Amino acid sequence: MKIFGISDLHFDIRSEKPMSIFGKNWDQHEEKIIANWKQLVGEEDLVLLPGDLSWAMHLREAVDHLKLLDELPGIKCIGKGNHDYWWESLTKMNQLSFKSLHFIHNTSFEMGSVGIYGTRGWTSTDSQQFDEHDEKIVKRELQRLALSLQQVRNAKTKIAMLHYPPFSFHGELNEFGRMIVENGTEICIYGHLHAEGHRFVREGKWGKTSFHCVASDFLQFVPCLIKEIEG
Repeated sequence: MKIFGISDLHFDIRSEKPMSIFGKNWDQHEEKIIANWKQLVGEEDLVLLPGDLSWAMHLREAVDHLKLLDELPGIKCIGKGNHDYWWESLTKMNQLSFKSLHFIHNTSFEMGSVGIYGTRGWTSTDSQQFDEHDEKIVKRELQRLALSLQQVRNAKTKIAMLHYPPFSFHGELNEFGRMIVENGTEICIYGHLHAEGHRFVREGKWGKTSFHCVASDFLQFVPCLIKEIEG
């Protein structure tokens, strides 16, 4: 089994916010993602999608995009991004009865010896705009991460999935990153960063944890192979 990661698909570009504002490489990005996905991903592979899947504002508007993902090869594990306004309760999303989509929200997903956990995360506390409202969100998101992590405590291989980077703007692990490293996580993936934001990308090993940015434009719209498991 191969495990891939890619975030920030931003399906269904809205005219008032075309992704081309981030560069011409975003032209026809949906077609690029789908073509590369079909070339790389097999039916038994796992694809991790940490947020910003669709510009839809409501779940009913996102159904077509979720159906598209459901029909692509592989089993998909989906987290919430800051632009996933369509996201509703797990009950409502699971009632859509997709065959290959698994949503993480105060939950986790296990496949064989692999345990996937995570949450959205939030902006780093060293942001100049960080305020009391942000502090409340960070505390809530840390609780969600801890709850999700607890559910995969016995997994042989733990993989964390965040939308926001688990780093400060100065390149140090933030509260999310430290929790991930301190709990024996092998891999952490994150997205959110586009264009000029790529200067804040941090990858490599902190402790025993390997960190990967999987924002789609950072990957040139090619799903990133993050691990391959024999057998």
